[in-house]
Amino acid sequence: MFRKGSFLREIPALLVVAVIVSLLIKTFVVQFFYIPSGSMENTLQVNDRVAVNRVPFISREIHRGDVVVFHDPNNWLSSIDETSQNKIVSKLHEVLVTVGILPNPAKQYLVKRVVGVGGDNVQCCAKDGKLLINGKEATEPYIFAGNAPSDMKFNVTVPKGKLWVMGDHRGASADSRYHQDDINKGFVPESDVVGRVVAVIWPFKNAKLVDRVNALR
Repeated sequence: MFRKGSFLREIPALLVVAVIVSLLIKTFVVQFFYIPSGSMENTLQVNDRVAVNRVPFISREIHRGDVVVFHDPNNWLSSIDETSQNKIVSKLHEVLVTVGILPNPAKQYLVKRVVGVGGDNVQCCAKDGKLLINGKEATEPYIFAGNAPSDMKFNVTVPKGKLWVMGDHRGASADSRYHQDDINKGFVPESDVVGRVVAVIWPFKNAKLVDRVNALR
């Protein structure tokens, strides 16, 4: 026989289980983020909510052409002033993000496309303006319309365990090119990668899968 009192006593335990399951999913399977800038247009739009697959990155299977979310490697992002936010609302929001109910606002994360992996030589540019990867011209259909592959010349060889990343909106992305003087010389450690963006889930009009596009096809 169903007893109301017994069910009510079980609610706290059920909530704890739900939180644990949510944390496990977030830690090992999928995490949600929203996109705060236009550096990945038109692949990702400002305020898109994206699903990030964490599974392949447990074994560090990162490929050229992946769109990845990664921890800010060396203060690429400017600090954000949150002193004006209501502290209670801010704390509640932080808890909901932690358990995976709300998407992470990506304040300490960046999202870029992997252009070079360990061992790759990446340089700008060939005579026709395209990037060269291992001496071959790159085909990059994802670049924002009207942008050149790069307005900045560079020639780098990616160390093992590191990545060279660039935004699809090349004219609006402060990516690896702009951080060659920092401690990592613009490279992103693979250990800083959270996962690969696999889908835009919101707003509905932008919903789509985000495929890996290898520029050397």
